[in-house]
Amino acid sequence: MAGYLEPIVAFHRRRARENALHVDLHKLEIQAAEAAPPRPFRAAVAAPGLSVIAEIKRRSPSKGPLAPGLNPSAVARAYEAGGASCLSVLTDEEHFGGSMHDLADARAACELPVLRKDFTVCDADVLEARRGGADAILLIVAALTALELRDYRELAEGTGMACLIEVHDPGELEIALGSGASLIGVNQRDLNTFRVDTGRAEHVAAHIPPGVLKVAESGITGRGDVVRLERAGYDAILVGEHLVRAVDPGRALRVLRGVESGDDGASR
Repeated sequence: MAGYLEPIVAFHRRRARENALHVDLHKLEIQAAEAAPPRPFRAAVAAPGLSVIAEIKRRSPSKGPLAPGLNPSAVARAYEAGGASCLSVLTDEEHFGGSMHDLADARAACELPVLRKDFTVCDADVLEARRGGADAILLIVAALTALELRDYRELAEGTGMACLIEVHDPGELEIALGSGASLIGVNQRDLNTFRVDTGRAEHVAAHIPPGVLKVAESGITGRGDVVRLERAGYDAILVGEHLVRAVDPGRALRVLRGVESGDDGASR
């Protein structure tokens, strides 16, 4: 790891070590079990047609503020009206300006399943996600050992959550599949440089076996990208920056989905 990813993951691991002295995992397990039942994230991704996971994201380490005054409830409602199948909510506060409050507000405002988008590095992260209402979590192969990947996936699925396992190349895909992953996200953004390679998703898709759900992430800015990724066999796309920067996120989403034509007004 280098560039952006290494310090972010190091921050989360350091915080996990510090919090481990105070966290009661048994209590967290009880609270996670008592949370509202998870919504069917995996089923929403697997539904016929190309599903859209629409993201709520305030800022980026590389680009700074994207939508600092964002109202998670209002954006969630706009995404639902625009035809999103699921939500993704950035909950990393230090680097992305998000929080579990953003996730709770967004989930309460709609009926969509919600992915907690964060850097999961310990059991407590998994349980806190379910306690806070997450229906799915993200696990990043580049940030975890193979054993951690398997353990956190099994823990999450034991609570009823789905796991989106993020990869960037065929090597990481092999690790993900070896851990038992059946829902793969291919991130076209290099987490070290934050540069986007729009051919990455198509390249990796060719290596994903049948029966494994495929989600393309990052670098999706127009209808042409959506058509290309659907032809590559993707079940869903995850779109964040393009939508949160739009004047009308719901309309921008409908244009991406091809149910409304014209300029999506994607620049604030």
